[in-house]
Amino acid sequence: MLLEAERREIVEYCRKLRPDGLVVGTSGNLSVRSGDLVAVTPSGLDYDELAPELVGVHRLDGTAVEAPLAPTSELPMHLAVYERTGARAVVHTHSTAATALSTLVDELPAIHYLIAMFGGPVRVARYATYGTRELAENVAEALAGRTACLLGNHGTITIGDTLAKAYSGAVYLEWLCEVYLRAAACGTPRLLPPEEIELVRRKIATYGQARPRDPER
Repeated sequence: MLLEAERREIVEYCRKLRPDGLVVGTSGNLSVRSGDLVAVTPSGLDYDELAPELVGVHRLDGTAVEAPLAPTSELPMHLAVYERTGARAVVHTHSTAATALSTLVDELPAIHYLIAMFGGPVRVARYATYGTRELAENVAEALAGRTACLLGNHGTITIGDTLAKAYSGAVYLEWLCEVYLRAAACGTPRLLPPEEIELVRRKIATYGQARPRDPER
């Protein structure tokens, strides 16, 4: 089976989507790129019924290589992300707070320093009908210099060099959107300046890494 490890990983994370409150029903979709191939969730299949062999494998032009079911309708969006970024994994969700916020603002501002995880304020991609090339282009544009964006009146997309990182990003993005909505409901949120977000971005880049060995020791 082609991309067996990637397909198994997609199943693992798909089973987390509903318990983590990131999707409703069968909405949302995941993919992982390996070389010139992409493993991606099929369309409309309940996540409890998903198995590795049902996760499709496609070329970067969308051509099916090993795909027993039709791919997600958002395959063009996934492929546009891979074409325009260095991502190796894409997570698309319809989480509640993020979707609600996507109808209200043009970007999620620096409400908390963790916005630095995504490179700065998270833009909202212009609305377009789901599954269209127009939506794919809008998303790719909104992701410039970022690892996440909101989809106007639709949901979210997060990217990473691993599926674990892209999925973690989706969880943090939903939390940030919830924080913003709660703060804005009470007044005008106090935002952090760009220089602080850049400082935190640099700190996060080395978070958890071992200190370099002292050459004198």
